[in-house]
Amino acid sequence: MTKDRHKVPSPKTASSVDGFLAHVKAAPLPAKQGARGRLIFAMDATMSREPSWDRAIAIQSEMFDAASSLGGLDVQLVWFRGFGEFFASKWASDAKALGKAMTRVGCRGGHTQIGPVLLHALKETKSAKVDAVVYVGDCVEENVDDLAASAGQLGLLGLPIFMFQDGGDSASARAFAEIARLSGGAYCHLDASSASRLKDLLRAVAVYASGGHKALTQIGAAQGPEVHQLISQVKK
Repeated sequence: MTKDRHKVPSPKTASSVDGFLAHVKAAPLPAKQGARGRLIFAMDATMSREPSWDRAIAIQSEMFDAASSLGGLDVQLVWFRGFGEFFASKWASDAKALGKAMTRVGCRGGHTQIGPVLLHALKETKSAKVDAVVYVGDCVEENVDDLAASAGQLGLLGLPIFMFQDGGDSASARAFAEIARLSGGAYCHLDASSASRLKDLLRAVAVYASGGHKALTQIGAAQGPEVHQLISQVKK
């Protein structure tokens, strides 16, 4: 999709989102019955993200540090770049180690590979249940209908995708939101002021991966209507 510089308007106020994240950060991680929670963290490492890459990689490393402190959650790192480069790590309980590995990833020119990310998630969850996918990128350069079909398949399997957009391309924002909706997940636009909260958003996703929609709803129950709108994106 052709990029533009128009930022996507957000219905959520900064104060209500910050309050929600503070509540999530302070809450204990609910224990999941049976197997450990499993979360795929996927990121776009193509050249368009290079201007903000150092900032993004530092924030995303902090996300892994936060996940490491939670316990009860296995994480897999997925990234793409260049001409068909696609990498998926082994599942690991030491998310901090994956964070260190991520700092060695650099950007290379190439097209987005969101389709392969969705197909990979589909394959993984058919092998052993995956509880959530986090995707961080800035744009979509693929056929949106094909992506929507894959996202719908993930939704039927109960695997939500949390799409975080690091950038202001409004056309891609609509595609991100549609992928999230069809999978039963949620979309969030990140800008210079909100990107620093990304590591706290991971904890919210981790709460969902470990305790489901009920746990996420209980955490946000005391918050304002804007936060309920965020939570309501996630299908029960």
